[in-house]
Amino acid sequence: MNNSTGNFTSPETSTNATTQSFGFVEILELCVYSISFLVGVPTHSYIIWLIITGAGSGVASEFFILNLSVSEAGFYMNCLNFVLSEWFAFILQFKLFLAGLITTGRPLFQCLMCVERYLAVVHPVTFLKYKPLRYRVICSTAAWIITLGSCLCCMYTINPRDTLHMWFLSVQFLLFLSIQLFCLVAVLRALKQSGPGERGREREEENHMKRRAFSLILINTMSTVITYVPYCIAGFFAIVRKNLNSAYWLPGLVCYVLAGFVQPLLYLHRTGKLSCPCLL
Repeated sequence: MNNSTGNFTSPETSTNATTQSFGFVEILELCVYSISFLVGVPTHSYIIWLIITGAGSGVASEFFILNLSVSEAGFYMNCLNFVLSEWFAFILQFKLFLAGLITTGRPLFQCLMCVERYLAVVHPVTFLKYKPLRYRVICSTAAWIITLGSCLCCMYTINPRDTLHMWFLSVQFLLFLSIQLFCLVAVLRALKQSGPGERGREREEENHMKRRAFSLILINTMSTVITYVPYCIAGFFAIVRKNLNSAYWLPGLVCYVLAGFVQPLLYLHRTGKLSCPCLL
C-alpha cells in the first residue's frame, strides 16, 4: 500500500525502478514484504487446511475465519508482487488491485466475526435462527463482492496527488471501528448482567462464553485500530506536508503485518496446535 502510493505515481517512475538504487527505507520495505510472504502464506494456508479437514470446530462455525485466512493469504501473496514490482513494472496493476485485500478484506471479515459473537451473546434466539452455514455463505459472498469493489477502487484511486484514496481509507476505518465498538460495548454490558434463574455452574459457563466473545471482539477491534490508524496518520501527515515519503508509510506496513498474525496464533492455540500460556 505504501509502496504502491509512493513509488509508482507514473509509468516513468515504474519503468525506472530497475535503474534506481534502493535507499535504506526501500530496503526495509522489501525485507518486510519478503518476511511477510515467507511466514504469512504458509501460516494461513495451514489454517485453511485445518478448517477444511475439520481439525477445529467445523467449517460451519469457522466459516468467517476461513474467509479471513483466504483474504490474508491473498495479501501475503501480494507481498511477493510488491517485491517483484521493483523490477517488473507490468505487475503494478495486479499489485494495486490486490491492495483492496489490505483496505477492506481483513476488517470486513473481522466485523462479521464480531457481529456473530454479538448475536450469540446478546440475541441468542436470532443467532440460532441464522446459525446454518447458508447464512454465513450469503454474508461472506456479500463481503467478497464489497472487497472486489475495494480492489477496483484501489486500482484506480491510489495516487499521492489525489486525496480520494485517503478519505476512502478513513471512512472505512470509522465504519468498521464503529461496528466493532458497538459489539464490544454490548457484549461487555451482557457480561456484567446475569440472566434470570442462572446459578452455579450454568452461570459460570455462560459467563465464560461471554468473556471469550468479549475477548475476541476486543482483539479484532484493536487489530482494526492497529491496521488503520498508522496509515491514516501517515496519509493526513503527507497531505498536510504535501510530500509523500516512503518513510511515512513504513510504520503502518509493519503494524499491518504484525496485526495479521494475531488471529492465526489464537486459532492455532485454540485448536491445540500451539501451546502458549499468554494466549486465550
